[in-house]
Amino acid sequence: MGLECRDLRVMIGETCVVEGLHCSCDAGSFWGLLGANGVGKTTLLRHFAGLRQPAAGGVRLKGEPLGLWNRRELARSLGMLQQHTDYVFDASVLQIALTGRHPHIGPFGREGAADFELARQALSAVELDGLQQRSVTTLSGGEARRLAFATLMVQDPEVLLLDEPTNHLDFRHQVRIMRLVGEQVYSHRRLAIAALHDVNLAATYCSHVLLLFGNGAWMAGPAAELLDAGMLERLYQCPVNAVETPEGTRFHPSFKVSGS
Repeated sequence: MGLECRDLRVMIGETCVVEGLHCSCDAGSFWGLLGANGVGKTTLLRHFAGLRQPAAGGVRLKGEPLGLWNRRELARSLGMLQQHTDYVFDASVLQIALTGRHPHIGPFGREGAADFELARQALSAVELDGLQQRSVTTLSGGEARRLAFATLMVQDPEVLLLDEPTNHLDFRHQVRIMRLVGEQVYSHRRLAIAALHDVNLAATYCSHVLLLFGNGAWMAGPAAELLDAGMLERLYQCPVNAVETPEGTRFHPSFKVSGS
Protein backbone atom coordinates (compact mmCIF):
# COMPACT_ATOMS: atom_id res chain seq x y z
CA MET A 1 0.00 0.00 0.00
CA GLY A 2 1.26 3.48 -0.82
CA LEU A 3 -0.15 6.99 -0.48
CA GLU A 4 -3.87 7.72 -0.51
CA CYS A 5 -5.71 11.05 -0.75
CA ARG A 6 -9.27 11.35 0.47
CA ASP A 7 -11.25 14.42 -0.60
CA LEU A 8 -8.12 16.55 -0.25
CA ARG A 9 -8.46 20.31 -0.53
CA VAL A 10 -5.28 22.37 -0.88
CA MET A 11 -5.20 26.14 -0.51
CA ILE A 12 -2.55 28.73 -1.27
CA GLY A 13 -3.73 31.78 0.61
CA GLU A 14 -7.31 32.33 -0.49
CA THR A 15 -6.88 30.31 -3.70
CA CYS A 16 -7.97 26.68 -3.92
CA VAL A 17 -5.44 24.82 -6.04
CA VAL A 18 -6.76 21.28 -5.45
CA GLU A 19 -10.38 20.47 -4.64
CA GLY A 20 -11.64 17.04 -3.64
CA LEU A 21 -8.58 15.05 -4.69
CA HIS A 22 -9.33 11.37 -4.22
CA CYS A 23 -6.77 8.90 -5.54
CA SER A 24 -4.56 6.02 -4.50
CA CYS A 25 -0.90 5.94 -5.49
CA ASP A 26 0.28 2.38 -5.03
CA ALA A 27 3.70 0.80 -4.66
CA GLY A 28 5.19 0.00 -8.04
CA SER A 29 3.78 3.12 -9.70
CA PHE A 30 5.58 6.25 -10.87
CA TRP A 31 3.35 9.33 -10.87
CA GLY A 32 4.16 12.49 -12.81
CA LEU A 33 2.68 15.65 -11.29
CA LEU A 34 2.12 18.10 -14.14
CA GLY A 35 0.74 21.61 -14.45
CA ALA A 36 1.60 25.19 -15.28
CA ASN A 37 3.94 27.34 -13.19
CA GLY A 38 2.37 28.38 -9.90
CA VAL A 39 -0.51 25.93 -10.13
CA GLY A 40 0.35 24.28 -6.79
CA LYS A 41 2.56 21.27 -7.57
CA THR A 42 5.12 22.00 -4.83
CA THR A 43 2.40 22.80 -2.31
CA LEU A 44 0.63 19.53 -3.06
CA LEU A 45 3.86 17.56 -2.63
CA ARG A 46 4.35 19.22 0.75
CA HIS A 47 0.89 18.04 1.76
CA PHE A 48 1.85 14.53 0.65
CA ALA A 49 4.93 14.79 2.88
CA GLY A 50 2.94 15.96 5.89
CA LEU A 51 4.67 19.34 5.90
CA ARG A 52 1.42 21.26 5.42
CA GLN A 53 -2.07 20.68 6.72
CA PRO A 54 -4.91 20.39 4.20
CA ALA A 55 -7.89 22.71 4.25
CA ALA A 56 -10.08 19.60 4.10
CA GLY A 57 -9.69 15.86 3.64
CA GLY A 58 -6.47 14.06 4.34
CA VAL A 59 -3.52 11.97 3.22
CA ARG A 60 -2.82 8.42 4.39
CA LEU A 61 0.40 6.45 4.20
CA LYS A 62 0.03 2.67 4.42
CA GLY A 63 -3.55 3.26 5.53
CA GLU A 64 -2.65 5.56 8.46
CA PRO A 65 -3.24 9.33 8.49
CA LEU A 66 0.04 11.21 8.15
CA GLY A 67 -0.71 13.14 11.33
CA LEU A 68 -0.50 9.92 13.38
CA TRP A 69 3.00 9.05 12.22
CA ASN A 70 6.03 9.63 14.42
CA ARG A 71 8.36 11.92 12.43
CA ARG A 72 11.34 9.54 12.60
CA GLU A 73 9.18 6.60 11.53
CA LEU A 74 7.71 8.71 8.75
CA ALA A 75 11.19 9.61 7.50
CA ARG A 76 12.04 5.92 7.27
CA SER A 77 9.08 5.34 4.96
CA LEU A 78 8.78 8.63 3.07
CA GLY A 79 11.42 11.00 1.70
CA MET A 80 11.22 14.25 -0.24
CA LEU A 81 13.59 15.90 -2.67
CA GLN A 82 12.95 19.62 -2.36
CA GLN A 83 12.78 21.87 -5.42
CA HIS A 84 15.92 23.87 -4.58
CA THR A 85 19.31 22.59 -3.44
CA ASP A 86 21.56 25.03 -1.59
CA TYR A 87 24.52 24.02 0.55
CA VAL A 88 25.78 26.99 2.56
CA PHE A 89 27.67 25.22 5.36
CA ASP A 90 30.99 23.54 4.69
CA ALA A 91 30.84 19.74 4.65
CA SER A 92 32.11 17.04 2.35
CA VAL A 93 29.95 15.40 -0.30
CA LEU A 94 30.20 12.08 1.58
CA GLN A 95 29.17 13.69 4.88
CA ILE A 96 26.05 15.18 3.30
CA ALA A 97 25.12 11.88 1.63
CA LEU A 98 25.39 10.15 5.01
CA THR A 99 22.75 12.46 6.49
CA GLY A 100 20.24 10.31 4.63
CA ARG A 101 20.86 7.61 7.24
CA HIS A 102 19.81 9.81 10.19
CA PRO A 103 16.23 8.44 10.39
CA HIS A 104 17.68 4.93 10.69
CA ILE A 105 20.21 5.71 13.44
CA GLY A 106 19.35 6.34 17.09
CA PRO A 107 19.91 9.79 18.64
CA PHE A 108 23.27 8.71 20.09
CA GLY A 109 24.23 6.30 17.31
CA ARG A 110 26.88 6.70 14.64
CA GLU A 111 27.12 5.59 11.04
CA GLY A 112 28.54 2.13 10.55
CA ALA A 113 30.35 0.45 7.69
CA ALA A 114 27.06 -0.48 6.01
CA ASP A 115 25.91 3.16 6.09
CA PHE A 116 29.15 4.34 4.48
CA GLU A 117 28.80 1.69 1.80
CA LEU A 118 25.24 2.79 1.01
CA ALA A 119 26.41 6.39 0.70
CA ARG A 120 29.30 5.45 -1.61
CA GLN A 121 27.00 3.36 -3.79
CA ALA A 122 24.50 6.22 -4.09
CA LEU A 123 27.22 8.71 -5.00
CA SER A 124 28.54 6.33 -7.62
CA ALA A 125 25.04 5.91 -9.07
CA VAL A 126 24.82 9.68 -9.71
CA GLU A 127 28.45 9.92 -10.88
CA LEU A 128 29.77 11.78 -7.84
CA ASP A 129 32.01 9.01 -6.51
CA GLY A 130 35.12 10.99 -7.43
CA LEU A 131 33.95 14.00 -5.38
CA GLN A 132 33.40 12.35 -2.00
CA GLN A 133 35.81 14.65 -0.14
CA ARG A 134 34.91 17.81 -2.07
CA SER A 135 33.29 20.63 -0.09
CA VAL A 136 29.62 20.93 -0.99
CA THR A 137 30.01 24.72 -1.18
CA THR A 138 32.12 24.25 -4.34
CA LEU A 139 29.60 22.14 -6.28
CA SER A 140 27.87 23.30 -9.43
CA GLY A 141 24.08 23.46 -9.50
CA GLY A 142 23.86 20.12 -11.30
CA GLU A 143 26.31 18.43 -8.93
CA ALA A 144 24.40 19.74 -5.92
CA ARG A 145 21.17 18.43 -7.40
CA ARG A 146 22.65 14.99 -7.94
CA LEU A 147 23.98 14.98 -4.36
CA ALA A 148 20.52 15.81 -3.01
CA PHE A 149 19.08 12.89 -4.96
CA ALA A 150 21.88 10.58 -3.76
CA THR A 151 21.09 11.59 -0.16
CA LEU A 152 17.46 10.58 -0.73
CA MET A 153 18.65 7.21 -2.06
CA VAL A 154 20.73 6.76 1.10
CA GLN A 155 17.60 7.47 3.14
CA ASP A 156 16.04 4.52 1.28
CA PRO A 157 12.34 5.41 1.70
CA GLU A 158 9.47 3.39 0.28
CA VAL A 159 7.80 6.58 -1.01
CA LEU A 160 9.83 9.16 -2.96
CA LEU A 161 8.40 12.65 -3.39
CA LEU A 162 10.46 14.50 -5.98
CA ASP A 163 10.06 18.21 -6.69
CA GLU A 164 11.58 18.83 -10.13
CA PRO A 165 14.24 16.10 -9.77
CA THR A 166 15.89 16.99 -13.11
CA ASN A 167 16.27 20.68 -12.27
CA HIS A 168 19.75 22.00 -13.32
CA LEU A 169 20.64 18.71 -15.02
CA ASP A 170 21.88 18.15 -18.57
CA PHE A 171 20.25 15.56 -20.83
CA ARG A 172 22.51 12.68 -19.74
CA HIS A 173 21.97 13.25 -16.05
CA GLN A 174 18.23 13.82 -16.49
CA VAL A 175 18.01 10.38 -18.03
CA ARG A 176 20.24 8.87 -15.33
CA ILE A 177 18.12 10.28 -12.49
CA MET A 178 14.84 9.25 -14.10
CA ARG A 179 16.17 5.76 -14.75
CA LEU A 180 17.27 5.47 -11.12
CA VAL A 181 13.80 6.49 -9.98
CA GLY A 182 12.28 4.02 -12.42
CA GLU A 183 14.51 1.27 -11.04
CA GLN A 184 13.33 2.03 -7.50
CA VAL A 185 9.70 1.93 -8.65
CA TYR A 186 9.55 -0.90 -11.13
CA SER A 187 12.28 -3.22 -9.80
CA HIS A 188 12.00 -2.58 -6.05
CA ARG A 189 8.25 -1.83 -5.88
CA ARG A 190 8.60 1.66 -4.43
CA LEU A 191 6.24 4.58 -5.08
CA ALA A 192 7.48 7.79 -6.69
CA ILE A 193 5.59 11.04 -7.25
CA ALA A 194 7.53 13.65 -9.20
CA ALA A 195 6.61 17.23 -10.10
CA LEU A 196 7.92 17.63 -13.64
CA HIS A 197 8.07 20.40 -16.21
CA ASP A 198 9.18 18.13 -19.04
CA VAL A 199 6.09 16.34 -20.34
CA ASN A 200 8.25 13.97 -22.38
CA LEU A 201 10.05 12.73 -19.28
CA ALA A 202 6.64 11.94 -17.83
CA ALA A 203 5.58 10.22 -21.06
CA THR A 204 8.78 8.15 -21.06
CA TYR A 205 9.05 7.08 -17.43
CA CYS A 206 5.76 7.58 -15.59
CA SER A 207 3.05 4.96 -15.31
CA HIS A 208 0.49 7.52 -14.08
CA VAL A 209 -0.01 11.27 -14.08
CA LEU A 210 -1.81 13.74 -11.86
CA LEU A 211 -2.73 16.89 -13.78
CA LEU A 212 -3.43 20.21 -12.02
CA PHE A 213 -5.43 22.65 -14.16
CA GLY A 214 -5.86 25.50 -11.69
CA ASN A 215 -8.92 26.62 -9.71
CA GLY A 216 -8.95 23.25 -7.95
CA ALA A 217 -9.51 21.13 -11.08
CA TRP A 218 -7.48 17.95 -11.52
CA MET A 219 -7.37 14.63 -13.36
CA ALA A 220 -5.52 11.47 -12.39
CA GLY A 221 -4.93 8.19 -14.18
CA PRO A 222 -2.63 6.14 -16.40
CA ALA A 223 -0.19 8.27 -18.37
CA ALA A 224 -0.98 6.45 -21.62
CA GLU A 225 -4.64 7.46 -21.32
CA LEU A 226 -4.28 11.08 -20.21
CA LEU A 227 -1.26 12.36 -22.11
CA ASP A 228 -2.41 13.59 -25.50
CA ALA A 229 -2.16 16.89 -27.36
CA GLY A 230 -5.65 18.05 -26.47
CA MET A 231 -5.22 17.39 -22.77
CA LEU A 232 -1.84 19.11 -22.70
CA GLU A 233 -3.23 22.14 -24.54
CA ARG A 234 -5.84 22.45 -21.81
CA LEU A 235 -3.22 21.95 -19.13
CA TYR A 236 -0.69 24.50 -20.39
CA GLN A 237 -2.95 26.83 -22.38
CA CYS A 238 -0.83 26.71 -25.52
CA PRO A 239 -0.89 24.73 -28.81
CA VAL A 240 0.80 21.32 -28.58
CA ASN A 241 1.94 18.97 -31.33
CA ALA A 242 2.12 15.21 -30.85
CA VAL A 243 4.91 13.33 -32.62
CA GLU A 244 5.04 9.55 -32.97
CA THR A 245 8.46 8.05 -32.22
CA PRO A 246 9.71 4.46 -31.88
CA GLU A 247 9.52 4.97 -28.09
CA GLY A 248 5.94 6.26 -28.18
CA THR A 249 4.15 9.58 -28.54
CA ARG A 250 6.13 12.67 -27.61
CA PHE A 251 4.99 16.28 -27.38
CA HIS A 252 6.29 19.76 -28.09
CA PRO A 253 4.71 23.22 -28.13
CA SER A 254 3.54 24.43 -31.50
CA PHE A 255 5.33 27.47 -32.86
CA LYS A 256 2.58 28.28 -35.33
CA VAL A 257 1.65 31.95 -35.49
CA SER A 258 -2.07 32.51 -35.09
CA GLY A 259 -3.73 32.98 -38.49
CA SER A 260 -0.79 31.67 -40.53
